[in-house]
Amino acid sequence: MDRQKRIRIDRLLVENGYFESRERAQRSILAGHVLIQENVIDKPGTLVRSNSVVRIIADEKYVGRGGHKLEAALKQFDIVVTDLVCLDVGASTGGFTDCLLQHGARKVIAIDVGHNQLAWKIRSDPRVDVREGVNARNLSPELIGTRVRLATVDVSFISLTLVLPPILSCVEQGGAVIALIKPQFEL
Repeated sequence: MDRQKRIRIDRLLVENGYFESRERAQRSILAGHVLIQENVIDKPGTLVRSNSVVRIIADEKYVGRGGHKLEAALKQFDIVVTDLVCLDVGASTGGFTDCLLQHGARKVIAIDVGHNQLAWKIRSDPRVDVREGVNARNLSPELIGTRVRLATVDVSFISLTLVLPPILSCVEQGGAVIALIKPQFEL
């Protein structure tokens, strides 16, 4: 009889460090990217042995889905972030921040009104200046300690019309802002 402890595959993946959250693990599982003994596991609640050998056949490029969205914008608008100091407003788990870093940003000031959402990989990166509990409506060059060449914005539950003026005050002359527009918050 098999007495080996069993655990949900999504929990096992997080506990063993394959993913930073159960949500990320579940997305990878549902996408068919997780194998146990070369068998695809496609249900996050599947019980597996706690000592199962896991293989991930495709890894997420960024810590959050926003990274892919920002990457598309950088390519579309031919924006080069190499060696730039950037501001990421609405950093959340850090998808935009991760994308900026992977594209060569020298430093990213990651702002969010929430706390403890930023993925550990991003939070612990020395190029990231984490500013939690900061409302974007209160941003100023004095608050962040500099002006930046590029600001990225991915905010929810607030209109861009309220946050863009203070964000623009933090951007150098000739700099750029890339903002994700969420129509449900702009009405």
